[in-house]
Amino acid sequence: MFLRKNKTEWRNDINPKNAPLGFFRQEFWRSSLVHWILIGTIFLDVASLAVLVFYIRPIDLPIVLHYNVYLGVDVIGDWWQVYFLPIIANLFLLVNTILAHFFYQKKERLAAYIFLLASFFVEAGVLIAIIALMMINY
Repeated sequence: MFLRKNKTEWRNDINPKNAPLGFFRQEFWRSSLVHWILIGTIFLDVASLAVLVFYIRPIDLPIVLHYNVYLGVDVIGDWWQVYFLPIIANLFLLVNTILAHFFYQKKERLAAYIFLLASFFVEAGVLIAIIALMMINY
């Protein structure tokens, strides 16, 4: 009634070659290029958050959130609204890392690297924007 396997067939089923890899043991996470791009991106993110935490204090006065060379100050707001820049950059990093992992699994390595590099450049732009906002406000 039930199909029975002999002992050698059971041993072949538990063979590590047949076992699925854990999420962080996959080839994408073992790539040194992926490591270095993600380390650089996370470093830029931590630097932007450190600048914000160091300079931005809860105050009742509005602060400048956007400055335009032609028009001057465009947008002013509360102190906590400046934290939207790193939040959006982190969401961008998360989405791009998921897409890079997907394309890496499909053997589209170049597309995966482009997604990761785009995240790096977005984080660099956010850090520059935050430093400019701190120079304008303080």
